[in-house]
Amino acid sequence: MTSVEEFRAEVRSWLRANLTGEFAALRGRGGPGREHEVLAERLAWERHMAAAGWTCVGWPVEYGGRGATLEQQVAFHEEYALADAPARVNHIGEQLLGPTLIAFGTPEQRARFLPPIVAAEELWCQGYSEPDAGSDLANVRTRAECDGEVWTVTGQKIWTSLAHESDWCFVVARTEPGSVRHQGLSYLLVPLDQPGVDIRPITQLTGTSEFNEVFFDRARTPASNIVGAPGEGWKVAMATLGFERGVSTLGQQVGFRRELETLIELARRNGSADDPLIRDRLARAWTGLETIRFNALRMLDGAAAGAPGPEASIGKIYWATWHRELGELAMDVCGADGLHAAGEPYELDDWQRLFLFSRSDTIYAGSNEIQRNIIAERVLGLPREVRP
Repeated sequence: MTSVEEFRAEVRSWLRANLTGEFAALRGRGGPGREHEVLAERLAWERHMAAAGWTCVGWPVEYGGRGATLEQQVAFHEEYALADAPARVNHIGEQLLGPTLIAFGTPEQRARFLPPIVAAEELWCQGYSEPDAGSDLANVRTRAECDGEVWTVTGQKIWTSLAHESDWCFVVARTEPGSVRHQGLSYLLVPLDQPGVDIRPITQLTGTSEFNEVFFDRARTPASNIVGAPGEGWKVAMATLGFERGVSTLGQQVGFRRELETLIELARRNGSADDPLIRDRLARAWTGLETIRFNALRMLDGAAAGAPGPEASIGKIYWATWHRELGELAMDVCGADGLHAAGEPYELDDWQRLFLFSRSDTIYAGSNEIQRNIIAERVLGLPREVRP
């Protein structure tokens, strides 16, 4: 069996040899707040990776993956980030839906949906949040009815990342009339290219539109496209969230480290590092990043047998708060230069984009408030918060 270091060296060598030629210009492109960048070229890169067997590395071999161990997956994501390779276009399919189907899907669903994810031929988005059910996901009002052959979906989703570029959406919908909260929900796989689906991009603080509103007006999907049994949607949806906070977060932290190191260099160049308060905040940011990494490794070690548990909320609240504070620190390091754009077309620089987009880190994928409740109730076993 290939050792972790041998696997890491193989990943590093392949990336060095292939992030060249037409793909060389993709280094550092894409990612949060920049998902609009060179999307077609990044998708071509993803398919190039697929042809060489470098997508879905953690999936079992029988489903098209490499069967990489947890340690090897960590190595892959770290090396990918260290190479400054472009942000993945198919992250939601590969890291969220694929593992969910492997855990809960039928053999027919796996045969239909997993190969196009491995090949980066079908892109997915996540239909969870709604205007009245954001972090409070159990308040879902989108409904679906089944006539025995077809599910018909009606409702609205919001903050749906990359829906305007996706082929499919996995949708949490209420399928039992009169049910409330976690009960009566189902997890459906819905094609987006059909009548009855209206996708409307949302312009963000950064001026870009990676999020969307998605309206379903009697959109249809075959009755077989339900993951788990009717009414089991909450269990399946929570498993998906656990996969979302899994091993790929280690690669994310490499990106965080690059941001921090670049900010430290800027502080040295412009003299702000001479300010003892700035210097103290930079030091705290460094120690905070080390804490994020060790907590992530601890969480993944405890979850090696399956999806991460509620302890993943500790990691989410910590890195989200840390990254938001890094954006604020970046503005203080930039000083007056951070307050204006250089000139037409008045595009944001990297630090301005970091500051603005990181405001959302403590909101998306479960707000800080919701994460604190999960930690208190499910990790620490404290009494439940009083709810209306």
